[in-house]
Amino acid sequence: MSRRSVVAAVLLIGLGIVFGVVLVSSFKGVDFSLAGENVRLGEVPAPVQSSASVKALNQAFHDISKAVTPTVVYITVEAGARTESEDDNANRFFHFFGPDFKFDMPRRMPQIGTGSGVIITTSGYIITNNHVVEGAKKDGIKVRLLDTREYKAKLIGTDKYTDLAVIKIDAADLTPASLGNSDDVEVGHLVFAFGNPLGLTSTMTQGIVSALGRQIRIIDDENTGYGIENFIQTDAAVNPGNSGGALVDISGQVVGINTAIATTNARYQGYSFAIPINLAKKVSEDIIKHGKVLRGYIGVRIEQVDAVTAKAAGLEKALGVMVREVNKGSAGEEAGLESGDIILSVNGREVNTPNALQTAVASQSPGDIVTLKVWRGKKAFDKKVTLKPREDEEGDEPPALADDSGKKDSSPAKEERVAIEGLGMTVKALDTKAKKMYDADKGALVESLEPLGPAQERGLAAGDLIISVGDKSVSGPKQFEGALKEYASGEAVMLRVKGADKKVRFVAIEIP
Repeated sequence: MSRRSVVAAVLLIGLGIVFGVVLVSSFKGVDFSLAGENVRLGEVPAPVQSSASVKALNQAFHDISKAVTPTVVYITVEAGARTESEDDNANRFFHFFGPDFKFDMPRRMPQIGTGSGVIITTSGYIITNNHVVEGAKKDGIKVRLLDTREYKAKLIGTDKYTDLAVIKIDAADLTPASLGNSDDVEVGHLVFAFGNPLGLTSTMTQGIVSALGRQIRIIDDENTGYGIENFIQTDAAVNPGNSGGALVDISGQVVGINTAIATTNARYQGYSFAIPINLAKKVSEDIIKHGKVLRGYIGVRIEQVDAVTAKAAGLEKALGVMVREVNKGSAGEEAGLESGDIILSVNGREVNTPNALQTAVASQSPGDIVTLKVWRGKKAFDKKVTLKPREDEEGDEPPALADDSGKKDSSPAKEERVAIEGLGMTVKALDTKAKKMYDADKGALVESLEPLGPAQERGLAAGDLIISVGDKSVSGPKQFEGALKEYASGEAVMLRVKGADKKVRFVAIEIP
């Protein structure tokens, strides 16, 4: 080592010693030990003093949770074996970040589903959704209570037209839920959803009623027309596993059974739907007593009343539900209901949508007498109807589209075609073949419609036979055109129409 290097090293060492001495002397008397410091956390007072009303609301929410949570159960269902596909990971509730694991060989495995249920009796009857328990294996339904006790459940009965089911466990002295009155629920009311979403048992969420009488077309996938949807829509968070759980009001009473969500990814995206508890009570009582639902029917085909239909019927605004057709031998026919009648209320409760009328009637039993307020001939009157059980009707034979004789029809039409330009339609007279097909001697047959024209937008279709305009029968195209001219521009009129299926309906149109 050179002399210069030795000198430099000595100088650096010396400077280090001097710096250390200065530093130590600067902190002389300072206690670096934490043992002597009196540290107390949590002594800072609350920054906000909540008002008594806020504290009361907080306590009320807690009281609701304490009362309702023990009445909602966790349901697991084993539904038989199936082959696991590569996409099954997408159906699991939780995922790790990273690559998805795939299996080269398919595996047979049981399908396990989860849901919720509401205890409705001390003896162990529980209401849930049909889709929760549908397809369950024998002894495949298990129920776990809040106190972690587990039971195998027996399936008592289901009702696919409301998506409800009743199961039972062998337990006693259970705490049943308090069932409220869903007719008292209004938009804006506070509600709470209880259930077991995504495997998170005993979960409570809160929201408001955002709409009533929703029809989202998820029930009755066979399109029988008997599905009943009159959902309470809320923004309370509901996810898979909540199905069959309770929708509760501020009194802790169940007002609905959570059933569905509006979503594009199978998870909550803002809206959920619950079956009104009044309907659920009727269904569950029937299932417990009879093993099936005994539901009364009027026996009519119905449709929505819009502003044009209301104007044509002489109503000041769109109200009620129109009777499109009365079934033969039905309760409605025996009571004197007619096609074109508008049902305004059932037992004093307004019904302004087809699903509202269905729900009101479905809450009754065969033999029950209901009072309908009916609008006919621009006046309202009451009509009592004794409900009947439903009889499954066989489908009608499709109408013949050709002359059975096989001979070409050479009879000339009585009138040429008439174009009703203001409505965007062309009508023609009936020939011999059409008379046989429609079982009619007169009328104006719709030959063509202008796409998106007024007639098509109101529901007329090519092949419809117009029978009457208002209270005047139509003998042919010219008479149909003349009948329309009796109405002023902007007025509305009801057309009586027979389709190719021979079913009669009403179509309201506004004179352009």
